[in-house]
Amino acid sequence: MSERLQALRGATTVEHNEKDAILDATEELVREVMSRNDLAPEDMVSCIFTCSPDLDADFPAVAARRLGLTSVPLLCAREIAVPDALPKVIRLLLHCYLPKPGQHVYLHEAVKLRADLEHAQ
Repeated sequence: MSERLQALRGATTVEHNEKDAILDATEELVREVMSRNDLAPEDMVSCIFTCSPDLDADFPAVAARRLGLTSVPLLCAREIAVPDALPKVIRLLLHCYLPKPGQHVYLHEAVKLRADLEHAQ
């Protein structure tokens, strides 16, 4: 089976708007996405991170760089401030090449965002 370009989603939450909390949670999320999908940095095309409006202590991309994703284009953005949305959420949209359908990953309180995806939990 040949590889095809895919987009994987993922999200996690943190308890506090602190630099270490954001970086540690992002690192955990990226590691889990890579592990579940057997991804190496060379399989990745780009990654977009977003944070809910209540998270601004650091850029999630810093954590991805700490993991060695130095040649993957990374972008950070802010989520829309929707009333009653789940707070303190970091999301990612990872574009990558995979030979089979990929697995989305939702960790911690972010499992509430996609309860319909049992295998993503």
